[in-house]
Amino acid sequence: MVDMRRGARVLGGSHHYEGDRLVTGWHSHDLHQIEYAISGMVEVETAGTHYLLPPRQAAWIPAGLEHRVTINSAVRSIAVLFDPRLIDRPGDRARILAAPPLVREMMIYARRWPITRPSGDPVSDGFFRTLGHLVVEALDHEAPLSLPTSTDPVVAAAISYTQRHLDAVSVAEVGRAVGVSERTLRRLFRTALGLSWRHYLVQARLLRAMALLADPTRSVLEVSTAVGFESPSAFARAFAQYCGERPSAYRQRIGVVPPAPAPVGRRPHRGGR
Repeated sequence: MVDMRRGARVLGGSHHYEGDRLVTGWHSHDLHQIEYAISGMVEVETAGTHYLLPPRQAAWIPAGLEHRVTINSAVRSIAVLFDPRLIDRPGDRARILAAPPLVREMMIYARRWPITRPSGDPVSDGFFRTLGHLVVEALDHEAPLSLPTSTDPVVAAAISYTQRHLDAVSVAEVGRAVGVSERTLRRLFRTALGLSWRHYLVQARLLRAMALLADPTRSVLEVSTAVGFESPSAFARAFAQYCGERPSAYRQRIGVVPPAPAPVGRRPHRGGR
């Protein structure tokens, strides 16, 4: 259990991160937490689920829930932590929220009140009470941005291998890597996760694509190739079916400006007299 307040009794506060890649150990807090990725990608793992947090989304982690966070390079994130008294019906599991603009802006503004400050005041207390009410409303709008995990050692190893090779992987290759037949691997996935290995692969590719599309230096073609789709059109169809919008519309909604196309050189003049 990590005491983010360091013994102080403030009702709420923020923790801002900007820097190199970071993987925390398994831990929990005595406070409720909402984590917002300003840029880049954050991953949150709990005992049963692996959550992917693209920009403009927020991860809800209730007090006492053991979790591990992976913050990838070139990430800016802000966490706001609440005294449990401020949040009604927090639930007992992590969730990814489609945080409305007001919540996002208030989270960024909350950086003026670090969770490590020695004491609160009426202004900050009122601010975090208001933000807490808005977060409770946002908890009703969960985004489907998670993947199941398993304690079965073979399935866990297969999940890890699949995640590391999303660009080009097959069930036969995964089976060889973890030492079981294709048939056995398919059966284990169904039993442990309630879905097929193929279904897991497609979900993992699309969730990774959501994170990569938030990188303005990557084109849609580069993203579709990086996550293993044979063509941009196949990628766009699968993305729209899963996310409800095409990759370009998703980028526009989260405020990403894609890279400009390379300029086309002028053809040399070949005319005669």
